[in-house]
Amino acid sequence: MSSRRDFLKTSSTLAAALAAGPLANAQPPEAATLPTVAFGKHQITRIIIGCNQFYGYSHFNSLLDQLMRDWNTPERVCQTLHQCEQNGINTYQYSHHDRCLSDVERYRAEGGKMHIIGVNFGKTPVEHVVSRLRPIAMYHHGEATDVLFRDGKMDQVLEYTKRLRQTGVLVGIGTHKSEVVEYAEERDWDVDFYLLCAYNRTRTPEELRKILGTVPVAPQEVYLEEDPPRAYRIARQTKKTCFLFKILAAGRLTSSPEMIDNAFKTALESIKPQDCIVVGMYPRYKDEVKENAERVRRILGANA
Repeated sequence: MSSRRDFLKTSSTLAAALAAGPLANAQPPEAATLPTVAFGKHQITRIIIGCNQFYGYSHFNSLLDQLMRDWNTPERVCQTLHQCEQNGINTYQYSHHDRCLSDVERYRAEGGKMHIIGVNFGKTPVEHVVSRLRPIAMYHHGEATDVLFRDGKMDQVLEYTKRLRQTGVLVGIGTHKSEVVEYAEERDWDVDFYLLCAYNRTRTPEELRKILGTVPVAPQEVYLEEDPPRAYRIARQTKKTCFLFKILAAGRLTSSPEMIDNAFKTALESIKPQDCIVVGMYPRYKDEVKENAERVRRILGANA
């Protein structure tokens, strides 16, 4: 009887070990590393992930918008953010609308630790957003900035940055217009950073007519090759951290890996060593997170 009990005990132990598999006690793989820069008291990676693709803002067409929204369930958004961490990306550019906040809270509940650089637009008081989101930085929404700049109402942007300063976060201004950065710099505004689009995609039809001699079919999504050099030059001229976004012209420069490589290389080599790029990712058909992290690592070097 004793031998039978021993046999059953040994068999049960062996079965449990086999069921657990050879990796049952293995530690999760270490996250990859990426070059970082100081941002306030934080260290952030030279590439940060943007949120547009998560919520269907492709800046391309309504079909792609819908495909992005349908695929990016809360589960997949969180999965992509965790994947960013595993590939070394440690910062997320967040936009406070729709279900963004609940996705971030779910991600954090799952152990996510990425830094958040947030933007708030709408009627939610910014103080409430900061209190619940706990970002390291917030900025004035880019398209809203551009409208106020065009209308001569930049005093509203200034007042907003003063309110942000009272919350204790790093303070920034988002814009698609390099001249907005020049405007704030000339007046020595109390801001810590700029979120600057590589392309001025908020020109009015009248402004485009002066440049092109005509108005394109979709004037709100015109990307001119003359814009990035100017944006990168303005970023170099300010001592403040700049985050350059839409370096791929909202997906228009993704026809080949070589084209993407060139856009990344041009951006990273044209801005200051303390500046970063913001890239949205849609890893439905390929591992864009890993590919983009490896691009930055290859261009800058692992220890840059």
